[in-house]
Amino acid sequence: MDPAEPLTVAELLMARAGDDGPALVTAGGAWSWRAFAAEAAVRAAMVGGDRGPDGGPPHVGVLLDNTAEYMFWIGAAALGAATVVGINHTRRGEELAADVRHTDCTYLVTDAGHLPLVDGLDLGVDPERVLVTGRDPYEARRRAAAGAPLRPAARPDRRFLLLFTSGSTGAPKAVVCSQERFARIVGITTPMFGTTADDVCYQSMPLFHGNALMANWAMVLGSGATMALAPRFSARGFLPDVRRFGATYFNYVGRALAYVLATPEQPDDADNPLRLGFGTEASALDMERFSARFGCRLVEGYGSSEGAVSITRRPGMPAQALGKPVERPGSDVIVADPETGEECPPAVIDAHGRLVNGGEAIGEIVNRAGASGFEGYYRNDEATAARIRDGWYWSGDLGYRDADGWFYFAGRSSDWLRVDSENFASAPIERILARLPGVVMVAVYPVPDPRTGDQVMAALEMVPGVELDPGELRAFLSAQPDLGTKWEPRFVRVVGHMPLTGTNKVRKAPLRAEHWRTSDPVYWRDDPGGPYRAMTDADRRAWEDGFARHGRAGLLDPI
Repeated sequence: MDPAEPLTVAELLMARAGDDGPALVTAGGAWSWRAFAAEAAVRAAMVGGDRGPDGGPPHVGVLLDNTAEYMFWIGAAALGAATVVGINHTRRGEELAADVRHTDCTYLVTDAGHLPLVDGLDLGVDPERVLVTGRDPYEARRRAAAGAPLRPAARPDRRFLLLFTSGSTGAPKAVVCSQERFARIVGITTPMFGTTADDVCYQSMPLFHGNALMANWAMVLGSGATMALAPRFSARGFLPDVRRFGATYFNYVGRALAYVLATPEQPDDADNPLRLGFGTEASALDMERFSARFGCRLVEGYGSSEGAVSITRRPGMPAQALGKPVERPGSDVIVADPETGEECPPAVIDAHGRLVNGGEAIGEIVNRAGASGFEGYYRNDEATAARIRDGWYWSGDLGYRDADGWFYFAGRSSDWLRVDSENFASAPIERILARLPGVVMVAVYPVPDPRTGDQVMAALEMVPGVELDPGELRAFLSAQPDLGTKWEPRFVRVVGHMPLTGTNKVRKAPLRAEHWRTSDPVYWRDDPGGPYRAMTDADRRAWEDGFARHGRAGLLDPI
């Protein structure tokens, strides 16, 4: 962004405040940019004069579905009157309460539907400042603030948002996003995607996550486009919503595409206004199928709420690659050995697409230029220090890079497996299993071996009505030329519904904790080279006896 351009979200919103074009539409209403700015001013006045934990604006935790009210509070934060803390409504009990306390929320905004989630919890918030939309105290505040003037009060370094990470690999952490950082994201994404005031950007990803705001509202704000807001993601509701709102763009996270593709195919699926979708972590096969079925171009990028590493797809890249790092000041992205810090050698990929030297080529994706764009985790110096070591930014994600400089995702830092003294990562195996007909979603993870190291276990979610045939699975795996010699799962679990975070990312921790001790069907190869068959109670007992004999029974305790 040019230094002469706005450096705060407040300035960007004020530039739209006189625009009578549509800013926000929901199933229940529509607001112009002028009306949206006025509603933001009302919410700003509702907490006006209050101070946050460090003397800055108050922290307002928002515990809502995707609603217009949520966006009005984002607008209030844009004006500098608050810092919005996105509270993940999929969290429960003490975990949810800890999120609210940790981020020093002065207020909590919720509704009657979500209020039971916090009943009886120690939130650290004055009960009079738990504001329930639609109820008298909230509405009285809102009426008293009606007609409040637009009074932006935001410095570039003022906290705009606190956004929790997805928590797919551990406890969520609150990422700081300042006014200036978000304004710069606006300046990057708007021209990158060619967004104009004529676009309608469909939003069904949860507003408590960075993807919803940085990959959607940022370009809406920058271009004067319209955000079409759905309360929650619905695979069956996706295409009807796109048509009803006239959506030209959508964003996604995790396995959302897989769920849409699992809905019954219709001959007119491509009859829709979509021109572009942007997201992360979809498989190349899902992207190909989605584009063919819905006639929509998809763009994938690698990034995170922290914002210190950005990798984008480019023309001519290999199908399974992430792409190459964005070339900009403050970016020197490599794959490094997490123990030594040395750059890993290039990946050797054979004619069948198989990674030959994964043990040495796979490492952690690192930005040697530092953590440009990363403003730290709120009140978590230990986690911040784990990301920034010796001046480098360590992403926590595994990857490898081929001889032509293309980067590939290999899983999270907890996704290492070690089988028969060979190290490898889960993501390449997941990409292969995703080709199996009838599969919606795949998770691959290590489970302990009775003697040493790990065994490979996979969880599969199938299309409703499709059953896994162990013989077909055996034949499918035997036919995959890029399946590494140690990669074939010893155990395959069929789940009814994959455990997910609030942003459709797989939560592997509960799967690893249960390993083969589950009521779900589990197929296994008692002979490593043999066929798959259903694991019986007698099989489990015999397998687990081996842990006792080799002094590894403690590995079967819950993680």
